[in-house]
Amino acid sequence: MNKAVIFDVDGTLSETEETHRKAFNCAFESSGLQWHWDQALYARLLEVTGGKERIRYFIESFGGAGAPADRLDEYIRTLHAMKTKAYTDMVSSGSVPLRPGIREFIEDAAERGFRLAIATTTTPANVDALLSATLGGTERFEVICAGDSVPNKKPAPDVYELALAQLALPPTACVAIEDSRNGLLSSVAAGIPTVVTPGIYTSEQRFDEAALVINDLAASDFESIYRLTSPAG
Repeated sequence: MNKAVIFDVDGTLSETEETHRKAFNCAFESSGLQWHWDQALYARLLEVTGGKERIRYFIESFGGAGAPADRLDEYIRTLHAMKTKAYTDMVSSGSVPLRPGIREFIEDAAERGFRLAIATTTTPANVDALLSATLGGTERFEVICAGDSVPNKKPAPDVYELALAQLALPPTACVAIEDSRNGLLSSVAAGIPTVVTPGIYTSEQRFDEAALVINDLAASDFESIYRLTSPAG
């Protein structure tokens, strides 16, 4: 079989967005900033994909008191690196589990011969930390496209197009697993049929373009997901 399942990470493999929010706040506090992202604000900030991009958007749209007027790019990179360190420490502690049904789905897909890949905007360090803590490492995934591996982040299709190129598969031989509208728009723009499993920060979003919306993967019929793929020509 030459088919693949391509997974998003944050909110899809695990409800990591809340951990990201706490890690951002930890970095802000360590930097002496008076910023605090509560859940309501973070839900708005999640409309912007990418951690560094999210910080910049906050500074430009919400004031960001304390951010320097010059060398802002370097400041954001440094602040984001602190956030990544805080996040990976939290995840490595084992306190962030996979979402219900994800482990079983990954194992079932692999047993059936599906190739596994990841297409995410989060950093490679975040991916490594989560997969190491929950699955014992990244070995199950043949292709991992993460972070700044492409110029344009979701909802642009770039990261999925890169994953398809590395898999050497057409989009119809794959199925994408996403949790958000931005992720859905990204995978659909790449031509990949997409299953959405909404998370705590995305349950109110619209998923009209999804091939399937599954609220509880643990109770779902995996066959309905596999049927979305066609053999590679």
